Amino acid sequence: MCYVNGTISIDMVGKLIGRFFEKDKTIESYDQWLKRAYYKDRMEGLIRWRDQEESDLYDNVDIRRRLNKIRSLRKRKDDQGLLFVLNEGIHGNMGGMGNPLLHAKARTGTKNLIIEYVDEIVSAMLHLAHVKEPVISLEEKIDFFHRASHCYGRSALMLSGGGQLGNFHLGVLKAIIEQQLLPKIISGSSAGSIFAALLGTYTDERLIRFFKKENLKGEIRNEADIFEGMFKSRGSITVKNLETTLKRLIPDLTFQEAYEMTGRSINISVAPAEAYQKSRMLNAISSPNVFIRSAVMASCAIPGVFPPVTLYAKNKEGETQPYLPSRKWVDGSMYNDLPSKRLTRMYGVNHFIVSMTNPFVLPFVSKKEQSSETLAAIRRFSKVMVKESAQLNYSMAKKFFKYFPKLALVANNINSVVQQDYTGDINIIADFSVVKPGNLLSKMTFEELESLIRRGEQAAWPKIEAIRTTTKIGKALDQIIDMLDAQEASLATRMLRRNMKGFEEELI
Repeated sequence: MCYVNGTISIDMVGKLIGRFFEKDKTIESYDQWLKRAYYKDRMEGLIRWRDQEESDLYDNVDIRRRLNKIRSLRKRKDDQGLLFVLNEGIHGNMGGMGNPLLHAKARTGTKNLIIEYVDEIVSAMLHLAHVKEPVISLEEKIDFFHRASHCYGRSALMLSGGGQLGNFHLGVLKAIIEQQLLPKIISGSSAGSIFAALLGTYTDERLIRFFKKENLKGEIRNEADIFEGMFKSRGSITVKNLETTLKRLIPDLTFQEAYEMTGRSINISVAPAEAYQKSRMLNAISSPNVFIRSAVMASCAIPGVFPPVTLYAKNKEGETQPYLPSRKWVDGSMYNDLPSKRLTRMYGVNHFIVSMTNPFVLPFVSKKEQSSETLAAIRRFSKVMVKESAQLNYSMAKKFFKYFPKLALVANNINSVVQQDYTGDINIIADFSVVKPGNLLSKMTFEELESLIRRGEQAAWPKIEAIRTTTKIGKALDQIIDMLDAQEASLATRMLRRNMKGFEEELI
């Protein structure tokens, strides 16, 4: 124990409070958690750290200079000058302010200078979006905000596979949705695909109702047997049970229909059942007519436990038919648990929030993000070495595997799991100790499910402020673009009607 002049040090008091805080089961909401987190941050000197602008982790001088310039232009009401300055670039990592270490040190948020800067950028963008013509034309606004959005990038939420542990995602989603921080782009693999499908097929109002405490408790009780029998038999009864559950939870919609209803882009990973085929990321862009339920069934088809699944889609007559009928698909987490590269290529995503529950990965993923840059570099190097070694061994054994097709498929799956990246910019990681390894392949009780979901919510709370700060500009850009595009469409409609009316008058 550390003493200063015969008394317990502030550092020791902070640690004691921290242990009590982390085990306190009386915290029922994020607001309660935040109040206690603030007290703990204050005891550890982290509120003072947030107030101090100087740090080796980012360029505070450059951010302060830019912040003062934007405020000065706003004060002088120089809208054209403000537009010019923002045209210089809106970046999520301006002056290094996106450094993960800056968002992992204090529980209640990052440096106040960064929060002020983000808030000022959002306020300035909203101001410019509502400036009247002829100061800034609608055409200028649309051009600027589309370019800004393209350059800034987008955020995505990725939900990993994890069998029974996948219910952890429900708690994470509850915390994020209650704070209105759910990204528009979501991916899900295996168990994560179930919850991605919920997000993509439920309207905002239905999602809010679903995640209300009393309603969610009812859903937990209904779904206490969602995976019952999954790991006991490969027979049709097991498949039928899951199909029945998915029919109750997920509306009968295609990816395109779901997107048109909710505006959320959901992406579900599936892996090929045959060797030499490629995995797929199904969504409204790549496979608009595929039924989401069939995609979830395929993504949940654990090799050796569930039979491979045929995807189904809607044809041009609106009838249901097999999609790529010669192909069958299995568990999406085998090849693309977190499809970050594909999301980047398809949507311009450059910021990833991960809810990780994959039991094969959890023991190797660190829950602590406050490590130094040196330690982070060592971890990255270690991961690269492991991947390179696994790939080399797999390549050398390929000649041998051609005589044993089934063994080749197993080896290919193992190598695919090793080669994947399992972390993002903000990582919400399940506590593997919550569930005994032997229980991962058996039915969970209502109490166990409720505890797992609760753990998901608690694990998400320390990440909320980081999510809020790092997604605020992107969220504002999406809202502004939607508004301006609607104005442009309305203007085009009025002009068309005016022209039609003039044409009709000329005919008369």
